[in-house]
Amino acid sequence: MNPLSWLGTRRQALDSEQQARLARLPTPQALDDTLLERCRLVVVDLETSGLNVNRDRILSVGAVVVENGSIDLGSQYECTLFQENHRVTESVLIHGIAPSEVARGVAPADALLDFMAFADNGVFVAFHAAFDQRMLQRGLRQTLNTRLRHVFLDVAELAPMLYPEVTGRKTLDDWQDYFQLRNSQRHHAAADALATAEILLILLSRARAQGIATLAELNSRLRHWRRLRQARIGSL
Repeated sequence: MNPLSWLGTRRQALDSEQQARLARLPTPQALDDTLLERCRLVVVDLETSGLNVNRDRILSVGAVVVENGSIDLGSQYECTLFQENHRVTESVLIHGIAPSEVARGVAPADALLDFMAFADNGVFVAFHAAFDQRMLQRGLRQTLNTRLRHVFLDVAELAPMLYPEVTGRKTLDDWQDYFQLRNSQRHHAAADALATAEILLILLSRARAQGIATLAELNSRLRHWRRLRQARIGSL
């Protein structure tokens, strides 16, 4: 069994260079009084072997940076990870990552070190972020023996919070259609990250128009929105 396999019980020890890279990773940005336009927002999308966060594995990572109120097209990350014994599943039919492509991928330890170095101290943003967060958390723990400390913001929460008048929109495709955005490569990690970033720019503009200027204010509004949503659900 390959010791990098997430299905196994053994973990390959990091070499000295990998350990040094891990030690150099910065302290992540907190949801504090940093202005939204001043923080580094790392919009990430993961393509995986399936939807089981306890069993499936990361196959591809795509990310783009939103900073200073715009998408930095010169700062993007895309990588396919090597995973042993990857087979054709229903997920392959969706994201199109063939076993042959995975077999040529980057070793998970190096891929995730590269990605975390790219992310720097940024705040992660994703659509249905809980899934990406749990998959990345597990990948870091099982591959690098470290925990994920970066915070996540969820566009699937921010969109209905900032646009409460819009109903029936739940998926990335739904919000792309509403904002009249186009993405011809859905279920491709880099393309989905870019699509999410485009929606995020619209949401950040809306947040500023509603008087939300900092990460802390955005997080406070989110907590309040979640409480109201839970109260409505509980009253049904």
